[in-house]
Amino acid sequence: MAPDGEDQFTTPSASFGVTSRPTTSGQRNRSWSHEGQSSDDAHIEKRHKSMEEVSLQGLPSINLKQLLIVCAKALSENNMKDFDHLIEKARSVVSISGEPIQRLGAYLVEGLVARKEASGNNIYHALRCREPEGKDLLSYMQILYEICPYLKFGYMAANGAIAEACRNEDRIHIIDFQIGQGIQWMTLLQALAARPGGPPHMRITGIDDPFSKYVRGDGLEAVEKSLAAISQRFNIPVEFHGVPVLAPDVTKDMLDVRPGEALAVNFPLQLHHTADESVDMSNPRDGLLRLVKSLSPKVTTLVEQESNTNTTPFFIRFIETLDYYLAIFESIDVSLPRKSKERINVEQHCLARDIVNIIACEGKERVERHELLGKWKSRLTMAGFCQYPLSSYVNSVIRSLLKCYSEHYDLVEKDGAMLLGWKERKLISASAWH
Repeated sequence: MAPDGEDQFTTPSASFGVTSRPTTSGQRNRSWSHEGQSSDDAHIEKRHKSMEEVSLQGLPSINLKQLLIVCAKALSENNMKDFDHLIEKARSVVSISGEPIQRLGAYLVEGLVARKEASGNNIYHALRCREPEGKDLLSYMQILYEICPYLKFGYMAANGAIAEACRNEDRIHIIDFQIGQGIQWMTLLQALAARPGGPPHMRITGIDDPFSKYVRGDGLEAVEKSLAAISQRFNIPVEFHGVPVLAPDVTKDMLDVRPGEALAVNFPLQLHHTADESVDMSNPRDGLLRLVKSLSPKVTTLVEQESNTNTTPFFIRFIETLDYYLAIFESIDVSLPRKSKERINVEQHCLARDIVNIIACEGKERVERHELLGKWKSRLTMAGFCQYPLSSYVNSVIRSLLKCYSEHYDLVEKDGAMLLGWKERKLISASAWH
């Protein structure tokens, strides 16, 4: 879900940060047709425990958030008579141009209906592929990138960790498990090109997937061309190697790891798409981490949504999704007017498909399987990694970025990692490992 951009070069806002890029106008609007718990898991469940007791009585006086919760409760209990009545009531008060809870509610309602009709996967793929065209989706992602700091935060944290871990290296190889347009690496390459001792020799291996190719509108040749332009402009040697396979299918031979290179591995909002032991007995998620560990990387960076939707039961997962995405929608609300077609397109095409997948799909069809930082720490530790604390300099650069946004964004350091949130809700975590 990383944003993408045109072949343009601007001065980075920090030595390893992000470029300041212009927003792109949105296109026309189309109507939207248990395993063991960690302490963090227990905290999430405790936070939602009281909501599980919501009764179906007294509907006239409850608000929309409560109404959505009782809709999900009825569906979880297979109480279809109540569900049908409640969902129609909810439909009458949601709106894609209303308040944040109304807008989110519109997508949650469709997700609930899709779950009831067992059509969630069809809707998910329709949202991914039927609309909009790749170039339009590119512009919507660009808008999201500009109006909210979530993606910039992830890029800056990862780039900062890589820059620090490899600051004395002459040959650096980055393996990016979601290359997208490759735009993340522009500012890092600029910073490395300006090193006092001269630039290192860079190799970037980009793992691709069908959705990234669809958004790009082209194959990995487009990424190679973009990186070649950066290489020429800033006089830094860059080799690019594309690997057009899904992350769980990557093998060591595909990555061409060479002796004498400092290796950095990047997982940008991607690892949660790889199934774990609850879906596949072979546990591809932990298997992928063990593969990366076997490469002996100098640093591995992980950026993930701070949400607990992987193995939680449906009803708790619904409340977690409501809570998480309501914070996202509220943060968008301060940046774009409610009647804005750009805002509607961003929410429909960049967020709705994930919401539907989390709510409506199960098993292998549910690919949005987020975990909390505590769980990721357990997985990485079990795979043999040790945490590489993010530095105070990285922290200060990110705090400078947040000054350009609403005062409601919150940055917290926790056990060497960083978490970006909206008000009291943590939304994105960034950590580094070696």
